[in-house]
Amino acid sequence: MTQPTGSFGEWPLKRLMTEVCGSGHKSAEDLTRQQAAEAFERIIAGKPDPTTLGAFWLANRWKRNTPTELGAYTDVMCEHVDVAEPDCDPVDCGANYDGKGRSAILGVAAGVVAAAAGTPVVVHSGDRVPTQKQDAYKHVLDELGVATELSPQTSADMVDATGFGFYYQPAFNPTVDELFDRRDRMGVRTFVNTIETLANPANADVHLGSFYHLAFAKKIVDTFAESRHQSPDRVIMFQGMEGYDDIRPGFTKVAEWTREPRGGPDRASGDDEPRADGEFTDYGIETADYGMDFETEDLHVDDVAVDSAAITEAVVAGDRDDQFADAVALNAALRIYARDDVDSIEAGVSAAREAIADGSAAAVLEDLRAF
Repeated sequence: MTQPTGSFGEWPLKRLMTEVCGSGHKSAEDLTRQQAAEAFERIIAGKPDPTTLGAFWLANRWKRNTPTELGAYTDVMCEHVDVAEPDCDPVDCGANYDGKGRSAILGVAAGVVAAAAGTPVVVHSGDRVPTQKQDAYKHVLDELGVATELSPQTSADMVDATGFGFYYQPAFNPTVDELFDRRDRMGVRTFVNTIETLANPANADVHLGSFYHLAFAKKIVDTFAESRHQSPDRVIMFQGMEGYDDIRPGFTKVAEWTREPRGGPDRASGDDEPRADGEFTDYGIETADYGMDFETEDLHVDDVAVDSAAITEAVVAGDRDDQFADAVALNAALRIYARDDVDSIEAGVSAAREAIADGSAAAVLEDLRAF
C-alpha cells in the first residue's frame, strides 16, 4: 500500500496519471472527490513537476471532468477566495475569463442597465487570462474610466453604492491568479477556466453564465450540487457569443435551474442524469420575438475593449437605437429575469428600455466613474 506523501495524502499527480486518469479518453477512470481535492491542493501549492502538471491537465481535458471532480476543484479553490458580500443580493455573472476577440462585450452595458432597473449585478475577471488572453470585463471598464483593481471589500461597496460591481481576480482569488504562467504554457483551456467562473466572490444567490452546448449547463448545475462551498438558489445559462455571457442573435438555447421547484417534474429534460434538487428546464428564445432584427456579424467590432466601451456609453445614455441597443436591452433583461425581479424576459426587456429612457442607466455609469 502506498504511504501518504507529505501532508497531502497518497495520490500525487503522477500516480493519478498512471493508475486513474492518464490512459486515454476511452479507458481513463474518473477521480473520486478525495483524489480530485488532493490533486488541486498539490497544484496550488506548486508541488507537481511542470511536465506532470501539464499531462494531468490535458488528461482531465480529454476524458472530460465529472461534476464530482469539478465540485472538488471548486471547493479547494473557494477555500482561498476572499469573499466580500454586499448588503444587496446581486446576480453573479461568471463569463469566461479569457475574453472575446471579435464581438462587442455587452455585459457591462447590460449590467449597468439592469442595475438601473433595480437588479444589482456583479461581474468578475482577470487581466488577459490564458488561453485566449483577450478582452474581458476589466478592459471595457478600464476604457470607461471605472476603477477595476480594487480590494474585494471595495468591490462590495461599489455594488451597494451603484448597483453594479467589479471584482478583480488577482485581489479576490490570488491562488488561481498565481497559476497564470503554468496555464499560459498549456496552450489550451483547462478545468481552471471552468471553476474560476464559479468563484462567486460576492456570495450571490443567483448565477448567470454561458455555454456552447446544453450538456455543459447541466454539468455546471450538477457541479453546484456537488460543491460544499457554492449553493446558488438559481442558475441561468445560455449559449453565449464566443462563449461569453452575451446572448446570441437569432435562436438561443437557455437553461434554467431553480432550487425550489416551481411545479412540474424535477427532471424537466426527461433524462436520468442526476440533478440537484429543484427544477431544470431548457428552452429556446428568438431575438425576433422581441422585435429585434440583427445577426451575429452586426455585433462585431474592430477593437473589442475600446469599441465596447464606446457602445456602452452611447447605449446607456440613450444615444443609440440600433442593434447594439437592442442586444443590451435583451442581455439586461436576462439579468433582471434571472433574479426573479420580473416574471418574463419580455418584461425584463421593457424594464431595461425604461431604465435607459428615463436616464437611470446613464446615472449608474456616472456613479461608477465617480466611485
